[in-house]
Amino acid sequence: MKKLFFTLTFLTSIYSQAQQEIKLDLFDALALKTIEVTYERYLDDQSSLGISGMINFEKNSADFNYNEKRSITPFFRHYFTKDSNWNFFGEGFFSYNFGEKEIEMDGGPNTYEDYSDGALGVAVGTKYVSEQGMVIDIYAGLGRNLFGTNSPVILPRVGVNVGWRF
Repeated sequence: MKKLFFTLTFLTSIYSQAQQEIKLDLFDALALKTIEVTYERYLDDQSSLGISGMINFEKNSADFNYNEKRSITPFFRHYFTKDSNWNFFGEGFFSYNFGEKEIEMDGGPNTYEDYSDGALGVAVGTKYVSEQGMVIDIYAGLGRNLFGTNSPVILPRVGVNVGWRF
């Protein structure tokens, strides 16, 4: 019983001491009328797990917008440097995304068809962490939708996140 109590206490203390971040993608919010919020939890000095949720408010008639209307994207990041302020990282992600794909009709108006799909992808980026806890990360990557026949083949993953580490 003492071993179980010690193990649970140890695991709880590790979990409570882990660094965590909450971030908002400013690029998407300002340029594309899209809200993306990210939560990231560090496993150790060089790896983290996170999840992003995105909602797109842009109309289909806009000059540039994401095909996705909503997405949930869990990810794993590996940090290549241990510098306290600047870090470079690689990311593997899976994105479950929903949206509308434009279907071109011969001689008639184009229509939109709803889809949902899952994409696997990779991204690279850099992160700055101030001593007060402000976080800025910039990343870019691509994923490939795997399951749907009417979804876009390529899924972009780009962002300029600003947030706070606690």
